[in-house]
Amino acid sequence: MTSYVPDIDPSTDIHAYLAQHERKEMLRFLTCGSVDDGKSTLIGRLLYDSKMVYEDQLAAVQVDSKRFGTTGDDFDPALLTDGLRAEREQGITIDVAYRYFSTSKRKFIIADTPGHEQYTRNMATGASTCDLAIILIDARHGVLTQTRRHSFIASLLGIKHIVVAVNKMDLADYAESRFEEIKAEYADFAAKLDLGDIRFVPMAALTGDNVVNPSDNMPWYTGGTLMHHLENVVISADRNLVDFRMPVQYVNRPNLNFRGFCGTLASGTVRPGDEIIVLPSRKTTKVKSIVTMDGELDEAFPPQSVTLTTTEEVDISRGDMLAHPGNQPRVDTRFEAMVVWMNEAGLVPGKQYDLKANTRLTTAIVESVRYRMDVNELHREDASGLELNEIGRVAIETARPLAFDPYERNRGTGAFILIDRLTNNTVGAGMILDRAAGEGRSARKTVEIEAGGSMVPATERAQRLSQKPVTLWITGLTGSGKSAIAFALERRLFDEGKVAHVLDGGNARLGLSSDLDFSADDRAENLRRAAEVARLFNQAGLISICSFLSPAAADRQTARDIVTGGSTGSPFIEVFCDAPADVAAQRSPDADSIRPFADEQAPYEPPTEAELTLPTAELNINESVERILDLLKQREII
Repeated sequence: MTSYVPDIDPSTDIHAYLAQHERKEMLRFLTCGSVDDGKSTLIGRLLYDSKMVYEDQLAAVQVDSKRFGTTGDDFDPALLTDGLRAEREQGITIDVAYRYFSTSKRKFIIADTPGHEQYTRNMATGASTCDLAIILIDARHGVLTQTRRHSFIASLLGIKHIVVAVNKMDLADYAESRFEEIKAEYADFAAKLDLGDIRFVPMAALTGDNVVNPSDNMPWYTGGTLMHHLENVVISADRNLVDFRMPVQYVNRPNLNFRGFCGTLASGTVRPGDEIIVLPSRKTTKVKSIVTMDGELDEAFPPQSVTLTTTEEVDISRGDMLAHPGNQPRVDTRFEAMVVWMNEAGLVPGKQYDLKANTRLTTAIVESVRYRMDVNELHREDASGLELNEIGRVAIETARPLAFDPYERNRGTGAFILIDRLTNNTVGAGMILDRAAGEGRSARKTVEIEAGGSMVPATERAQRLSQKPVTLWITGLTGSGKSAIAFALERRLFDEGKVAHVLDGGNARLGLSSDLDFSADDRAENLRRAAEVARLFNQAGLISICSFLSPAAADRQTARDIVTGGSTGSPFIEVFCDAPADVAAQRSPDADSIRPFADEQAPYEPPTEAELTLPTAELNINESVERILDLLKQREII
């Protein structure tokens, strides 16, 4: 039998024991699955076999086992967690029950979640802070609807470690064939989900087989017990130590000589001397010190709660987000998210809710429901709203800007709750996926805005500059030469006394679009912004040279429409740098690092009606520039 006696005996050196206990790593995990799969029994067995049940509690459970237990007069481990009277009477779990225990290696917080479909919201609540999920499957029944539902929610909530516990193997004669059958069935379903580390353990929780101690009844299984995996699974790598994010919870001002900003690090690390930016105000300062109850620190990391002091006095308030200037979260009032609806009254698009994300509270509306998930078949369904326990993708707009990351990247800054403004009840839990679709950005305006009229006519600008405004949109694969041609063209035009500027993917991403990533919506938004800038420069009489990969034909058409539209529109000339893929890859040794953004997720769609096509595998840069200049002269631009 495995022993879980601590390394240090508390009866001989209590201080050393407490110090050892404090340094242990914490693992949060939950048990989930269908009704009667044995979740509470499993947790009870873990507590009992690891010697973490007090004698008086054990005696009480042994008495209650005769009255409420499901095992006759035998000890029923499930009663260690099913503490509600209604749970014991019905033999089910209704609410989330938390239990705490430790071994010589780790401390554990267990969330025992209900299996009934009507309590799905409880399961989502319990899973929201967990590192690992134990999904129980009854060996007699196999993969059921709730198994799929809970697996989907675990995937949605970003739980990286899954243990599939095939329970009640004693009722399946401990057959290896049955275990392998269930394993194959679950693996086939899980292939459709974003689940990384999956382990399968056959067990009998009621008798303790493969829970804490290895089973003599299943010698064919050599994968280790459940407890062994819980003690040894690596979770330290799951922490995000790259993106520094600290939501400000409280401004500490005990006297005139001290002002500190308190909060819990959601991710990343921070050190004295680091430059930080305050969002959404975008004020910058430096960290002067990191203060805790135990003194000042040289470094802070999640999930530490600290107080930061700054070198300059800048306005920092509760609800603000601190980050590093070179690595910022998004700041926006619109985004899309997956929402688990938790209220009897359904979600109503257009209705105002309170939205709480980290320490910021603001009013929000759900603009629309994109779709509802059929979690059994993993299909999307059209929906106008969400009912209790349903999960769907929604578009949300907030009254105040939020600083956030996609949930998949940062659980700490990508989650939020929706609150009913009348009852103050939490009605929804959300995981941010992306900001709202690009068409929503440009089409929806909170106020009516009219463009100002210039007192300088376009004809006078053309006469003064000796040129006509135009946008040259240079597109092509990475390595096709488009940026080199764009800057060489700018040089030639300048030497000839013309006024032109270059806007390319690099300088746009550093400033204009520094808040965007490489998702489909953000790529489209990046190009929309570039086209708007080109249009503004055209209105000032300049020649705009835009060099972008712009793989989607639809995005290039949107750019054309923006530049040429309205009474102040200007000509738009699409220049296609046509280089074979192998030539482009050879020219750009770094192409592989950006190919996931360009080629795999967004295959390049070559222009079919470009005003000018440059075979850049055959032409050098100067020859390409000459062809563009010839076209500009033919069209009387210069």
